[in-house]
Amino acid sequence: MVVNWNRKQLLRACLASLARQQNVDFETIVVDNGSGDGSAEMAESEFGARVIRNSENRGFCAANNQGIAVARGEFVALLNNDAEAEPDWLAELGRACASRPEIGMAASKVLVWEDPSRIDKAGHLMFPDGQNRGRGSGALDRGQFDCQEEVLWPDGCAAMYRKAMLQEIGGFDEDFFAYGDDAELGLRARIAGWLCLYAPRAVVRHHRGATLGKNSAWRLKLIERNRVLLAVKLFPWSLLVLNPFFYAARLVAGALLAHGGRGDTAHFPGAGGKLAIVRALAAGDWAALRLIPRMLGKRAQIRRIRRLTPAQVRRLLLAHRLGLKEVA
Repeated sequence: MVVNWNRKQLLRACLASLARQQNVDFETIVVDNGSGDGSAEMAESEFGARVIRNSENRGFCAANNQGIAVARGEFVALLNNDAEAEPDWLAELGRACASRPEIGMAASKVLVWEDPSRIDKAGHLMFPDGQNRGRGSGALDRGQFDCQEEVLWPDGCAAMYRKAMLQEIGGFDEDFFAYGDDAELGLRARIAGWLCLYAPRAVVRHHRGATLGKNSAWRLKLIERNRVLLAVKLFPWSLLVLNPFFYAARLVAGALLAHGGRGDTAHFPGAGGKLAIVRALAAGDWAALRLIPRMLGKRAQIRRIRRLTPAQVRRLLLAHRLGLKEVA
């Protein structure tokens, strides 16, 4: 399943990679969020995809939920429109998911499209303030992620989910719209007792930040807002009360790296760029504040699916902790 918004050429390459999949039976569903560039028509005419057309951009979460609702398979695979899969991708993810009944998710080995010698994501890690990032992000691929193993959860740009799991815990939280949504779904699934298996031979190449761009203030606002929402909704109280301290530590580390022209802040150059970061973070926090009562209501509903105790969730998150330098 592929969600698309005005990325016709990227979508064409993505669908072409799906057309080359081997040793697996599957259907291709494209959910188009009101594109005006002919993406939907191209997906139908050139690839015979089943296209769901939205009249507006409903976001990554709502669009995925639409596709999940109509998908007919036992497993649902997601592939970003800015990613291209190797021919064995679907088959490898399917084998991982089917290997044990408690496996509800399978993670891909995601390489950087522009430099496939580097890792984009190999499963996920999380900093204790709720910020998450791909495991091994930016590292040279020296085979250190070539073993099948349990990981925290998959990155939504290239993942597979057991549909029975989604029916039990619910799909993507549409309040997130985009960014951090895969982390929220993944942690919710882990709380419900499901596991995630990393499949190293399920390889995709991913254009990093192609949806909104790495220098997008709106992207930064969504990431910050959703970091807070995820923590409020799912974190054990023992971690949640420490959230401001971890957040402050991350900001200080980011500022130190920015002084040397390194880190994610490098995408926002100059004093004007740094001011844009501050404004985006503040806007994200303000937007999150208004949604906190809603998240607390959803937090109460987690009890019906909970299998892990808060102490077990804390240990799980700290066992897959993202280092301060990495997150900055």
